[in-house]
Amino acid sequence: SPARSALAPREAAARRKGKARRGRGKARSEGLLSKQKRSRRMKANDRERNRMHHLNSALDALRSVLPTFPDDAKLTKIETLRFAHNYIWALTQSLRLA
Repeated sequence: SPARSALAPREAAARRKGKARRGRGKARSEGLLSKQKRSRRMKANDRERNRMHHLNSALDALRSVLPTFPDDAKLTKIETLRFAHNYIWALTQSLRLA
C-alpha cells in the first residue's frame, strides 16, 4: 500500500516486530497450561509460606525481648507490635526525663 511504502525502513521494521510479538506463536495445549499454572501456584504458595515463617520468627524474637510475665498467654501479632511500640515510647520518655 502507498502508506506502507511511505514509512521509513526503520519504522516498517518496528511495525513488523510489533506484529510478530502480538501473536502467541504456537498454540499451547490445555494440559501444558494447566501444569504451568499449577507449578506457578505451588511456587507462589511456597514463597508465601516462607514469608510467613520469617515473619513469625521475627515476631517470636520481638516477643522474647519484651517484658512480659511468664504466665501471660502468647501475644498476638498485632498485640506484639502495639506493645513494642508503646514500650519503645515509654523507654524514650524515661530517657528524656533522665
